[in-house]
Amino acid sequence: MAENQTRPTGSSVTAFIDTIADSARRSDAKALVKLMQAASGEKARMWGPAIVGFGSYHYRYDSGREGDMPLVAFSPRKTASVLYNAIGCDGAAALLARLGKHSVSGGCLHIKRLADVDTTVLSRLIVESAAAMRAKHAG
Repeated sequence: MAENQTRPTGSSVTAFIDTIADSARRSDAKALVKLMQAASGEKARMWGPAIVGFGSYHYRYDSGREGDMPLVAFSPRKTASVLYNAIGCDGAAALLARLGKHSVSGGCLHIKRLADVDTTVLSRLIVESAAAMRAKHAG
């Protein structure tokens, strides 16, 4: 079985964010760290080379594959910040309707600019999604 490449590293979140060439994207990444850390109650840490994760959960599939993944996370990509596990709660559709300019694909939330969304709504999405992930993967 292939080894999961998305796992915690000892790399610095700050150093990673400082390598983002686009100043607006870098500023958004810094703001997302603060927002997601406050909403999840977890410290930021690097997962692989380009994902900033908060907390973790253990998964196990019926196939026997298992591992750990961040509770909630984001990756500052060239065209948008991609948020993982941020829309996995009951009521996500209603919150997304109030969020502002965004897109969703494959269960991921894509935000081109943080200024385009209501960060209070985004924080609520993260709080509720992190709680849903904790409940789903408890014990």
